[in-house]
Amino acid sequence: MQDERENAMSPRATPPRYLTADIPGTGGVIKQRPEDFLVDEIPLYEPSGEGEHIYLLIQKHGMSTMDMVGEIARHFGVERRAIGTAGLKDKHAITRQVISIHAPGKRPEDFPMLRHERISVLWADLHGNKLRAGHLKGNRFSIRIRGVNPMDVTRAQKALRRLETEGVPNRIGEQRFGMLMNNHLIGRALVLDQWDEALQQLLGPSAQFPERNAAGRKLFAEGKYAEALDAFPRSARAERQALGQLARGRDARRAVLSIDNTLLGFFVSALQSAVFNRVLDRRIETGDWNRIVEGDLALKHDNYAVFAVDAATFADPETHARCARFEISPSGAMWGAGMPRPAGAIGQIEREALAEFGLSPEQIDAFSKRAGGMIRGERRPLRVRLTAPDIEGGVDEHGAYIRAAFELPRGSFATVVLAEIMKPADTTPPGRGRPNEDSDSEEESD
Repeated sequence: MQDERENAMSPRATPPRYLTADIPGTGGVIKQRPEDFLVDEIPLYEPSGEGEHIYLLIQKHGMSTMDMVGEIARHFGVERRAIGTAGLKDKHAITRQVISIHAPGKRPEDFPMLRHERISVLWADLHGNKLRAGHLKGNRFSIRIRGVNPMDVTRAQKALRRLETEGVPNRIGEQRFGMLMNNHLIGRALVLDQWDEALQQLLGPSAQFPERNAAGRKLFAEGKYAEALDAFPRSARAERQALGQLARGRDARRAVLSIDNTLLGFFVSALQSAVFNRVLDRRIETGDWNRIVEGDLALKHDNYAVFAVDAATFADPETHARCARFEISPSGAMWGAGMPRPAGAIGQIEREALAEFGLSPEQIDAFSKRAGGMIRGERRPLRVRLTAPDIEGGVDEHGAYIRAAFELPRGSFATVVLAEIMKPADTTPPGRGRPNEDSDSEEESD
């Protein structure tokens, strides 16, 4: 019964149909080695050269952003909350991103050189404000797909051209939903104050992925919390924080609330993301995902402001011309307090998507009040623009590959583009053949 319910509440990380369905996929796998997946953050602004925050351009490999933040905090002797990032970057990749460290009265040269086998500092500067989520233009990706026929590069090129012309459905990829693809269900339990359910989703055995931390999850199910704590790896921060409280005799509520607010917020963000993906699927079914319809809340791509498309706005040819020029796009709900909410048929689609998770707008609003800043409602474009595409096929010392390079705006997922190119035969999103080992993604944290 639980498996059926979780399937009904799928995060929809995989599209029901591909935009490029008429173009055969290349197949293959990604992330076989970090150097096959390169991500360069495109900054929103340059540091000013003065201020209380040290800005660093970091290159990391084989390491999650959250783990990197922990290492930086220890090196500079500050709390984790003193570190600012514009977005999360994939663990199984070589990535470059800017971070900030709040260090009043200090300069980069006041600290010893950072020496770490997986982290390099490429430059350092000063700036007046903390770097926050979303403070970036986008990301440049260069990704090698392995296990392919390099002659199929023409298929990949056709798919990329289609996406460049029509836009990329702004689906939120599997990284947001964690290694068990259930982060959104933990978020749902938080919204509903279902503490035991939250722990079951976080720590209990998984029918879909039974091999993931199997020993620790079995011990949790048996009530052996101290032994389960020892069985989970140190990288499982949320799981270990909760188990540590349970081993001390704390109740489920205390155990859940002992988890870092950043991680709890990520679970809630996953719930928002799963609901958004359902809205996107519905709009794709009706053919309205990349065009403006009456009742939409249209989003301006230059500043993310939204405006209502009433009858007069819909009748204005310039509205549709702006959409064709990719100046505006229809938007979908990332449910939360303060989010503009459309009326009419579009609003009904968004409320129905929320109801499929057994939630109402009133429950979201009530949780927003209880949780303070943990949840932020906003509009997300249903499509994004892919720019600067490049494609090549070849062979290197590791075998044949197709390399796809492109730029995406902040908040969007390269794996959505890769799925359109590769078209995996099963429903597992393109990757290394199994779910991600952490919830870091190659995108900014919403």
